[in-house]
Amino acid sequence: MTETRVAHPTVPQVALIGLFVTALVTAQLTASKVLAFSLPVSLPVTGAELVLPGAALAYALTFLASDCYSELYGRRAAQVVVNVAFAMNFVVLLLVWSTIAAPAAEESIDPGMFADVLGASTNIVAGSLLAYVVSQNWDVVVFHRIREYTDGDHLWLRNVASTASSQAIDTVIFVGVAFALAPAVFGVGVTLPTEVLVSLIVGQYLLKLAIAVLDTPVVYAVVALVRSREAARSDEPVSA
Repeated sequence: MTETRVAHPTVPQVALIGLFVTALVTAQLTASKVLAFSLPVSLPVTGAELVLPGAALAYALTFLASDCYSELYGRRAAQVVVNVAFAMNFVVLLLVWSTIAAPAAEESIDPGMFADVLGASTNIVAGSLLAYVVSQNWDVVVFHRIREYTDGDHLWLRNVASTASSQAIDTVIFVGVAFALAPAVFGVGVTLPTEVLVSLIVGQYLLKLAIAVLDTPVVYAVVALVRSREAARSDEPVSA
């Protein structure tokens, strides 16, 4: 009988998946806080302040993890991670909502405060999930299209271009669904004025774009480290 050998995931592979999922879950749990960053100059649309949801920082980290994973393990493997993680979003929501619905002990923190902090509203959830599944899959596709066109060269180009375009898609979908479409069509959430919507989109995207540019050296470092580690392992003698 022929023995079937199963390829075991490496430590870097598990670490990148863990980073992706951790950042994604953190984004879900921090979405309710609104961040405001002061700028040294006043911009035409946003003014002297960038306003964005707390999830933006953690969510930007998911693109770094997915780009590293795409470069190292291929398009198919990256899309599996992205879409399985999308399904896990519903597990997170189910666990959070079931905890909110469960009765609280007298020693518990205030249940209303707990629900306000962790219980994202329907419009936020709808915008977040739709933005995630579209933008993350776009990121993987664009990353590998550029990789094919450049014959595997210019990692910086595919990292910045794929992340910058997918972050734009993510921002427009999230803000548009959460604060315009969902309130208007389904009556959930608050419809924001057009100028506020544009300010939110521009503010979020500027920060995400800056992160996309700044994380390029990190992507290079991670890819180089993993490849050198794998090369060293391949040179090791195989024991009998």
